[in-house]
Amino acid sequence: MKLKPIINSLLDTDLYKFNMNQVIFHKHTDATGEYYFKCRTEGVIFTDEMVEEINEQIDHLCSLSFTNEELDYLRSIRFIKSDYVEFLRLYHPIRDYVECKKLDDGQLSCIVKGPCFSSMQFEIYLLEIINEVYFRMKYDYDELVKSARIKLKDKIEAFQDGKYTFKFAEFGCRRRLSFEWQDEVIKELITKTNNCVGTSNVYLAKKYHIKPIGTFAHEFVQMYQGYPNIPLAYTNHYALKDWFSEYQGDNGIALTDTLTTDLFLLDFSYLDSCCYTGVRHDSGDPYEWGEKIIKHYLSLGIDPKTKTLLFSDSLDFDKAQKLYNYFSSRCKVSFGIGTFVSNDTCVEPLNIVIKLQKINGRNVAKLSDNDGKTMCLDEDYLDYLKNAVDFRIAEEKRLGKTKKL
Repeated sequence: MKLKPIINSLLDTDLYKFNMNQVIFHKHTDATGEYYFKCRTEGVIFTDEMVEEINEQIDHLCSLSFTNEELDYLRSIRFIKSDYVEFLRLYHPIRDYVECKKLDDGQLSCIVKGPCFSSMQFEIYLLEIINEVYFRMKYDYDELVKSARIKLKDKIEAFQDGKYTFKFAEFGCRRRLSFEWQDEVIKELITKTNNCVGTSNVYLAKKYHIKPIGTFAHEFVQMYQGYPNIPLAYTNHYALKDWFSEYQGDNGIALTDTLTTDLFLLDFSYLDSCCYTGVRHDSGDPYEWGEKIIKHYLSLGIDPKTKTLLFSDSLDFDKAQKLYNYFSSRCKVSFGIGTFVSNDTCVEPLNIVIKLQKINGRNVAKLSDNDGKTMCLDEDYLDYLKNAVDFRIAEEKRLGKTKKL
């Protein structure tokens, strides 16, 4: 079973890939990265035919480059700079950076190695390819779409009937059923409701004249673990500093949980808290997180009602509505909702990721606010990182108590 090309535009990716890539282009062109695929769903087997198709799709991906029209669109985004767009005129995905193969146990191995300004761009494209190949070749695709349309109709009617009142952005690229289905979902949501305010998918934002949405991901903060002159427990500080230097407060939603939110808040200073428009939740209990963020703003004398809490961790519409009801009287509330809209069918979606695991040959890791999202190639390094984080948090608490005495 041969499929049509899945990726037909290099804009068919999340906006934050361009955001992060621009910072790397301006400040860290020396960085080299290694990205590793992982399927967190147990019992998933990739066939030889699937892997062959995935590799052929990667071949096609690497034949693409940006068109003048696409470059002009990127240039029209307020915070994307002209010199970076000119770099993208020269850019194309390089096939030699990607190795994708089937392991003896039927698992899929997919590894990307190369300069960060190039290797980091593969993540979303590869996840889109892998997910779509798997679902098209394992199931009756037409039946999946049929079931998804029924569910989408019910969701839209719930917005129209007033059951759901929150606004959200569609964040569904990485685990979508297919490009065609994501396209249909966004078209339906923006024409039949007033609740979808944008999408992370740059191509579809351009197509439908809606806002492309996104700031940065965990990999951006992880990257700073690869520099020996930066203490591990201070990587949030350097990441926030570089981000602000690049964007000057524009493009300002900060992700809190790369090395736990408790550590993040130690570096989220009064200046940062004022200049960033808000923060994003992606792991741990969202209610505890939200209360912690509001308390932080209040401790600095900042009105939480002027700030945005963006929730994006495995949301469905019921969860989002409950969070909106709970927090909306105290702060601005927004949501990034992905798989629930882009791959909600009669079968369970895959939980697949591609994560940065090395920078400049050094191990890096994400800790998050719950252990289930931790991924690291080296357990010794992971323990070392946890100890560094725990030590700084404990020391800050001790010093804080000492100051009160």
